[in-house]
Amino acid sequence: MTHHLFESYDDAGPAYDEMFTGRAPREAYARLSQAFGELSGRELEARVEGLQSSYLDQGVTFDIGGEERAFPIDIVPRVIEQEPWSRIDLGVQQRVKVLEMFLADIYGPGEAFRDGVIPRSVVTTSSHYTRETYGIEPPNGVRVHVSGIDLIRDDAGEFRVLEDNVRVPSGVSYVMTNRRAISTALPESFAQHRVRPVANYPQRLLAALRAAAPAGVIDPTVVVLTPGAYNGAYFEHALLARTMGVELVEGRDLECHRGRVVMRTTNGLQQVHVIYRRVDDEFLDPVHFRADTLLGCPGLVNAARAGNVTIANAIGNGVADDKLTYTYLPDLIRYYLSEEPILANVDTWRLGEPEHREEVMDRLDELVLKPVDGSGGKGIVIGPKASVAELDQLRQTVLKDPRSWIAQPVVQLSTVPTYLDGKMAPRHVDLRPFAVNDGQKVWVLPGGLTRVALAEGELIVNSSRGGGSKDTWVLAGPGAAPVHPGHAPVGPREIAPLDGGPVGEGAGAQAEQQQQQQQSQSQSSQSQRAIVEDEPC
Repeated sequence: MTHHLFESYDDAGPAYDEMFTGRAPREAYARLSQAFGELSGRELEARVEGLQSSYLDQGVTFDIGGEERAFPIDIVPRVIEQEPWSRIDLGVQQRVKVLEMFLADIYGPGEAFRDGVIPRSVVTTSSHYTRETYGIEPPNGVRVHVSGIDLIRDDAGEFRVLEDNVRVPSGVSYVMTNRRAISTALPESFAQHRVRPVANYPQRLLAALRAAAPAGVIDPTVVVLTPGAYNGAYFEHALLARTMGVELVEGRDLECHRGRVVMRTTNGLQQVHVIYRRVDDEFLDPVHFRADTLLGCPGLVNAARAGNVTIANAIGNGVADDKLTYTYLPDLIRYYLSEEPILANVDTWRLGEPEHREEVMDRLDELVLKPVDGSGGKGIVIGPKASVAELDQLRQTVLKDPRSWIAQPVVQLSTVPTYLDGKMAPRHVDLRPFAVNDGQKVWVLPGGLTRVALAEGELIVNSSRGGGSKDTWVLAGPGAAPVHPGHAPVGPREIAPLDGGPVGEGAGAQAEQQQQQQQSQSQSSQSQRAIVEDEPC
């Protein structure tokens, strides 16, 4: 019987369980727990099946090794009360402000180097530092138009920053589609909670992109630049373009003439003023980066330097979310803002420093080691789960290039009950809040993407490792204005993708991008696709 769902629920030991403390549900989850208890087993199964089939019907899928799969969504939402969310909101704002100041500084006067806050070598040796864009001043001073700050909740229940994503952070489409799906699957529970809406994200993003237009442009033309339908995140690209009411373009749709970017339309060439690119730096402009890229447009960097087009997020942002740079963020917050960090980092060792390296080499079997420029969970080694042979190989790899590695303690990510095989089981989760900066204010979407590791005991939540997602309910505080369901808009006007249909979210690492690039080249007579995207899942 379904009302016994939680009777056999057993939390995951030392991890902080977000729904239960002992056998009792926490206050934020009390109504939700009761509501699940009132559902019959057959009804719950029907709702779960409805969720899965709706994602298949909508094409909400992702790519694993060339196979398209429906993106798993769990029927139990994650609930965050107003007080902890307010701290997250302020902490993310603070972080984004500092990342903006840091980027303006390192691509400008370099005061943080001069004052010894961060070594110049940390920046200049980052694989994401782009000298090609040195000196380019964004029109409204914004380089980080969109960011995704990954958080985890430790065993004490405190939210900590795991990493920053300020290149092309993806996953916000799942925030909107998850909300739409769960509010339909659990209408009674949704109505009992004052859940803050997420549906206005596209409008916030569009406003920020318009605000970033070159000086003197009153009614800018904004486009979303995608690698194409073969990209794992194409579903998101198409959704954002459609809901913002702007064109979705590929590199082949753009040209540069005399320092200006134009797109081909049925009415002729039209100047483009703002490009929300979902293509990585090295594929954007063959004049300055990879000469063999088919995904970008020759001349984009020169057009940006001339001040005739804005590229969002800015080229070169990757140095700010390098995992080695991350270790300096607390000091950078104190330096630029004279404030203490609102959200703490996870404790981290820099293996390029001899003292740190010596300590970590003696504790490889206790720690988590990460490549500083990795994404999507690739390259991570969890010491307690690694074999002796794997640790020996890791030791050799680290000693060859210690600058490229950091180490962190094994943090027991918090758990949330997850419906699997007919019962509720604790599964580890993280959280990616999304922030939009329009130059006047950093706005944080009240929700974010909760990723859940579906395998028992698994701490890596990426979909490429079998992870799924949950809808994230941020509750409005007392006295707040009434909130509405916040269904994801299906589009104020339909703009057909230039090519192909929606695919899913998925991989984004360099190797895969290069593979896609090669695949595209083999088909280049027809189209130029491929890609690069910070993997959300």
